[in-house]
Amino acid sequence: MLQHPALIALADEYGSACVKAELRFQLDELRRGILSGDESVRDALASDHVQEQLVTATQSSVTQQFTSSLLPVLNLTGTVIHTNLGRASLPHEAVTAMEVAALQATNLEFDLESGSRGDRDAHIEASLCAICGAEAATVVNNNAAAVLLVLNTLARDRNVLISRGELVEIGGSFRIPDVMASAGCVLREVGTTNRTHLKDFEAAIDSQTALIMRVHTSNYEIKGFTQSVSPSSLSELARARGLPYVSDLGSGTLIDLARYGLPREPTVEEELNQGADLVTFSGDKLLGGPQAGVIVGDKELIARIKANPLKRALRIDKITMAALAEVLNLYRDPERLSQRLPVLRDMTRSENQIKQLAEELLPQVQQILSSQAAVSVEQCKSQIGSGSLPTELLRSFALAIEPKAKKGQRDAALLDLTKRLRKLPKPVIGRIHDGKLYLDLRCLVDPGELLDQLAQLETL
Repeated sequence: MLQHPALIALADEYGSACVKAELRFQLDELRRGILSGDESVRDALASDHVQEQLVTATQSSVTQQFTSSLLPVLNLTGTVIHTNLGRASLPHEAVTAMEVAALQATNLEFDLESGSRGDRDAHIEASLCAICGAEAATVVNNNAAAVLLVLNTLARDRNVLISRGELVEIGGSFRIPDVMASAGCVLREVGTTNRTHLKDFEAAIDSQTALIMRVHTSNYEIKGFTQSVSPSSLSELARARGLPYVSDLGSGTLIDLARYGLPREPTVEEELNQGADLVTFSGDKLLGGPQAGVIVGDKELIARIKANPLKRALRIDKITMAALAEVLNLYRDPERLSQRLPVLRDMTRSENQIKQLAEELLPQVQQILSSQAAVSVEQCKSQIGSGSLPTELLRSFALAIEPKAKKGQRDAALLDLTKRLRKLPKPVIGRIHDGKLYLDLRCLVDPGELLDQLAQLETL
C-alpha cells in the first residue's frame, strides 16, 4: 500500500511516519469491520475499489491532521473588535516586523551599545511615554495580567479600595474581584452600585489600605440616579493619604476618538493628567495592536512592578514586541492614522461608503444566491466591540439574506445557510437578525473575496 503513487506523494509532503501510522489505522478499521460482520465493509471488499478507498481515506485524514484549525475568516458581524474573531487586525507594518522577528535572532534583551543584557521594554517604552506623557512603561501579555501584576506588586495581603459599581465582569466570566483574589490582595468595596461619593473612600481608608483603584466601565453603562467620584478627586485623596491611585482603562485609547467623529472615550494621557499614578489598558482593542497589557505611569512604581518575579511569567515575546512597536510608530503620524490602522479605518468608514459597496455587490450576490435566497441592501448598526463603548452604535449597511423556504422551515433554512457559510474555505461570519442573515460590510476589505466564497456555496 505504501508503494501506491498517491501515498508516496503524500509521504513526500507530510512525512512517511504519519502516513504509515494512518494507513495502519485504516487497515485496522477495515479488519474490525470484517470481524463484526459489517455489511458495508463486506460490500467494499467485494468491489474492485477497496484499495482506492483506503488511499482516499488515508489522504483525507493525513491532510486534515496537518491543516491548521486556526483559519482566517471574513468578519461581517458588524462588530469591529470581535473578541471571538481575534480582536484587532494588524497593519502591514506590524506584520512585516513580526516576520522579521520570527525568522531571525533579535536584540530582544541585548543592549547593542554596552554588549550586555538589556531590558525588552526598551523597545516600546520611549514611544509609549511620548504618546501618553508617562514617566515609564512596561508591557505584559494582556490587560488582565497587567492588573494582576500591579495589584500583586503594590497590594499583596492588603486592601484595595474600589467602587462597588466598578466590579466589572469581562468576557469569559473573568471578574475584577477574582483577579484581585488571584493577585493576593483584599477587595474593599466602597459605596453602592449606582452611587459612590468621595466620603465613602475617605471613610474606608485605614492602615491596611494599599491603593485606590478605578475601573473604567467600558463594557456597560449605568444611567439614572447615579453618582461617581471623578479621577482628579480620587487622585487628590490618594496623594493626601500617601496611597497610589491606579486607573484600569481596559480598552484604553491613545487618541481622542471624537476627532474622527466617533463617541468620546477617555484617553490614557487624560487619565495620567488627572493624577493617576498608573494606568493599565489593552493592546488589541482600541489601540489596534497585538494582544498585550500595557502599564504606564510613575517611574518608581513601574520599577517595582518590573522587579516582581511574576513579570517574567507574564512578559510578551519578541514577535508581539515587534508588532506593538510598529503600531505605536503609526501614532507618531496622526494625520494618516485612520488610513493606516485597520481598527480605526473600519470604525471611521463612512455610512455612504458602506452603502455604495453594498449596492455594488447586491446584483452579483443576488445572482449567486438566486436559487437559495432573496438578497437586499438594508441599513443596520455596527458596534465597536470587545467592551468598548457598548451603548454607542455606528450606522452601517448590510446585505440581508433571507433563505427561500416554506413557512415553518425558515428558521432551519437560515441556520443551515449560516452553517454552510462557516464551512467555506474562508468562512463567512455574519449575524442573524429579524429572520435574516445580515452581512455587515463595515469590515469588508476585499469585495471580490466575498463573491469568490459565496460562489462556492452550491458545492457544500
